[in-house]
Amino acid sequence: MSKIKPSKGAPYARILGVGGYRPTRVVPNEVILETIDSSDEWIRSRSGIETRHWANAEETVAAMSIEASGKAIADAGISAEQIGGVIVSTVSHFKQTPAVATEIADKLGTNKAAAFDISAGCAGFGYGLTLAKGMIVEGSAEYVLVIGVERLSDLTDLEDRATAFLFGDGAGAVVVGPAQEPAIGPTVWGSEGDKSETIKQTVAWTEYDSTGKFPAITQEGQAVFRWAVFEMAKVAQQALDAAGIAPDDLDVFIPHQANERIIDSMVKTLKLPEHVTVARDVRTTGNTSAASIPLAMERLLATGEAKSGDTALVIGFGAGLVYAATVVTLP
Repeated sequence: MSKIKPSKGAPYARILGVGGYRPTRVVPNEVILETIDSSDEWIRSRSGIETRHWANAEETVAAMSIEASGKAIADAGISAEQIGGVIVSTVSHFKQTPAVATEIADKLGTNKAAAFDISAGCAGFGYGLTLAKGMIVEGSAEYVLVIGVERLSDLTDLEDRATAFLFGDGAGAVVVGPAQEPAIGPTVWGSEGDKSETIKQTVAWTEYDSTGKFPAITQEGQAVFRWAVFEMAKVAQQALDAAGIAPDDLDVFIPHQANERIIDSMVKTLKLPEHVTVARDVRTTGNTSAASIPLAMERLLATGEAKSGDTALVIGFGAGLVYAATVVTLP
């Protein structure tokens, strides 16, 4: 018989609060057109994007995260000292170590919270949410802060016609805490590493000096589009099935804000009813990778398009290729 005492945590976990931060600078398509041969009509028709936010020198990954997290903590009605874990998903924090999560945990005023970064691209929020749920149910933390944050403008090749218009900056955060009933469903997640070349950094940091070209994000647009539309709709359906939720039972759909054409195709494939509110934050925020789902969630709640207690399907997918989908009760 094992001598190890069993863990004692909460029976379930839920999202208790959400916060977002968008940089002050708003960048319209006209600015993008200064460096690529395209048109506003083409960009909108291909992606749905009208504007995006780009960070200034003061709006660092840490600074944006702290702003979003402060709002999420206040929304949850707890204090920073009660946070037992800080999980940051990002691909645009350029220091390999230490994790930016440790700086954020300290500046927020947590009491030496466990803090770490994860790199799961546009699925990072779903990965972080799943880890937070496990920490709470296992009992290693009572409240966990999950942050998705990106400064993708730093990794954008403004002369790449395929990607220059896609990316934006920002941070979204949620507080996950204990619950007495299920409020975060089973996660359907995975990776398809054989397709990792379809979205990637152009050169490794170790090759930067020899090439003289700063690394940027590049992708094979058509391959990514097909994968997202056909394969991710299947994953989304699996998450609904795992949660025991039918499309008619959904109130809100919050997919990764990569491309409005992908969102429209997924809605059609999933046969979502007209009453389901669909997040379309991509139009004014662009693709913010790990930040896109919490930012879209925050905006839907702030505008009243979604309300507390709504049942929402969330799914993220991107570089790796990785994905994560689950059903949640909105805070």
